[in-house]
This record gives sequence, C-alpha cells and structure tokens, in this order.
Amino acid sequence: MALVRAGALAGAALFLTTWVTGCSTPKDGTGIKLTTADEVIVDKSKRRLRLVKDGKVMREYRVALGKDPVGHKFREGDQRTPEGDYVLDWRKHNSQYYKSIHVSYPNAVDRIRAQAAGYHPGGMIMIHGKPNHIQSTAVLAEYDRIDWTNGCIAVNNAEMDEIWHAVKDGTPIRILP
Repeated sequence: MALVRAGALAGAALFLTTWVTGCSTPKDGTGIKLTTADEVIVDKSKRRLRLVKDGKVMREYRVALGKDPVGHKFREGDQRTPEGDYVLDWRKHNSQYYKSIHVSYPNAVDRIRAQAAGYHPGGMIMIHGKPNHIQSTAVLAEYDRIDWTNGCIAVNNAEMDEIWHAVKDGTPIRILP
C-alpha cells in the first residue's frame, strides 16, 4: 500500500512539475527561455529580426520589409524601411495588421535630412503582423515570400505574439542595411 501511495505521489509531482514548467518552455524546443529582450536588431539584407538579451540572440525571425527595401528611408511614400538606431516606443493591440509596435522613426537626423531635400520624412513605421482583411491562407502564405509593406517590418502573427511579449516599450531597435 505504501508503494502504491509513493507511486501516486511521484506521478502527481511529475504532472505538476511538467504543468508548471511547461508554460515557460519555448514552442520550438530550442531550450532558450523567451524572456524580455533588451535589444532588437533587424538586418535588412538578410531579412532577419533578432531578439537579443545580454548580447545573445534569443529568437530570430524572417521579416518582410518595404517594397523598395534597399537604402535608408528618406521621405514619406518611398516604400523603404529606415536604417539606424531607434526605440520601440508604443504598441497597438488592434492594428489593421494583427498587432503592431511602433518604431520611433523619424529621429532628429532623419527630419533634418528630409527637410533639407524638401520632403516630409514620413512616419508610422511599425513591426507588425499580417493584414487582418485577408482571410485566404494561400494569399497570406505569399506574404511570407515577398517584401510587401510601405516601409514597416512584418512577421507572421504567431511570431508577432512572441515579439509582443518579449519586447517592452522603450526597447532599442537597430535597423542595419
């Protein structure tokens, strides 16, 4: 009887341990616990967004960029994704693109550069998910293969959920050429 009771207790302990720790285990099985990132790095040429903590990459995602992705954004409507150092400063949970986190473009240098050329620098650059209005899975899958934004940085919705939880307002973002 004592052996049966000990077995039942061991089983219950294993269940509780798995249940409690299972919530913090990443879905991809990398063994890296997804915590709050202290930096986001986007490499435009490689189409990659990295969540970084203490100098180590926690996660990496493929991104879609603006339709004219080469070069720094210099004016509104140029379809380019900016390059440089910015801050993720606010978020929108009910975006037209699932969820979105704002990039603090334009900074002072961007504004001066655009004004000197006689342009408005633009703004509203976001990290966001896919468009809400598209319901076709086949069409949404095409968005994974092309640069389609007006200058934003796009990921799929499941990845946006991970980024949303790993990045707090005020996190620096570096966008590389």
